[in-house]
Amino acid sequence: MDVDATALRPARWRRVAQIAAIIGPGLMVMLADTDAGSVVTAAQSGAQWGYRMVLPQLLLIPVLYFVQELTVRLGVLTGKGHGELIREAFGDGWAYLSVGTLFVACLGAIVTEFAGIAGVAQLFGVSPSLAVIAAAALLIGLGLGGSYRKVERVGIALGLFELLFLPAALLAHPNGAALVHGISSMPLRDGGYLYLLAANVGAVIMPWMVFYQQGAVIDKGLSARDLRSAKLDTLLGAIATQVVMISVVVAVGATIGSARGSHSLTGIPEISHALEPFLGYLGAKAVFGLGILGASLVAALVVSLAAAFGVSEALGQPHSLNRNPRDARVFYLSYAAALAIGAIAVLSGAPLVRLTIDVEVMNAILLPIVLGFLVVLEAKALPPSARMRGVYRLAVWLAVAAVIGVGLFTAVRAVA
Repeated sequence: MDVDATALRPARWRRVAQIAAIIGPGLMVMLADTDAGSVVTAAQSGAQWGYRMVLPQLLLIPVLYFVQELTVRLGVLTGKGHGELIREAFGDGWAYLSVGTLFVACLGAIVTEFAGIAGVAQLFGVSPSLAVIAAAALLIGLGLGGSYRKVERVGIALGLFELLFLPAALLAHPNGAALVHGISSMPLRDGGYLYLLAANVGAVIMPWMVFYQQGAVIDKGLSARDLRSAKLDTLLGAIATQVVMISVVVAVGATIGSARGSHSLTGIPEISHALEPFLGYLGAKAVFGLGILGASLVAALVVSLAAAFGVSEALGQPHSLNRNPRDARVFYLSYAAALAIGAIAVLSGAPLVRLTIDVEVMNAILLPIVLGFLVVLEAKALPPSARMRGVYRLAVWLAVAAVIGVGLFTAVRAVA
């Protein structure tokens, strides 16, 4: 018997609505991934190497998805956060080590977010100190006064300002032939290129992302039946964040990179000024300034929550945005403290670009610890039927091994 197509429409719309309701943790963590530090790292890549950092950004899409899909799988199927699983599987000592590295990475990231906000304030002639204090107060108030869903909606709304980088790349009029040549050229024997490549890996795959997304899927109430939609959420986010990164590399590569060759940036105002001939004075300010501001705010929100999730889970304390602050004091204190410490560090004055590159390199160095725990937990915490299999398992292990290799290389180079 034929089925009336009109009868299928309500079911299709219900399915779309169900997917839309589940989407959020992956998109938000990926928008936060393209934070002020990542944007500045991408801009530095375009300024120094033109389009030759575009191909690595494309190759990082599946790697980013593999890592975060494994995170989602653990969170949804166990109902436990990353720090909690480490504590149960390996004991308190390893949990404290993991969370210790997490908190260091989070503080470094938050400093770059507030430094980005200060740079945007400087661009618009606003007091950087006032902007940093206002942003910290806004984010602390949002976390203390809202539910998970409210925080997620605000975070995604802020992160969508990053999409302004796409028209910036198009209006910079990149040379097609130069873009193709740049994509096919990776000077892997150049130490400066390799160091910046490691910074880009650290800018795209960050330790705090694992802790945040695993905690967020639990806080949102996702279960095993939502796993497929949660994976789609993660894939869409991975593509979106790398499109933004590529847009920044192309926009700066077509302007600063082409005009001056290899060039080191000094701050956000310089990047904005380089776009003025293509976007106009106000256009450059609006596009780059609002893009950085949105990226900085959503990242500061996500990173501080990742620190709060990790610390609370490792200590066995309640951890949820849906709880009253009186019932989850360690969680909310960790959240507020991370933001406050980051803001204070920036108010003391720090060079954004150099600090940013160093923080992203530090992320790359810490990745072997985080990813090592992640793949081992997949084998220990999940039942055999829920573990990776076949070609997909091999691809994930190879991707993780490659990222760990970059981290170890960076560590050796940083010490040498």
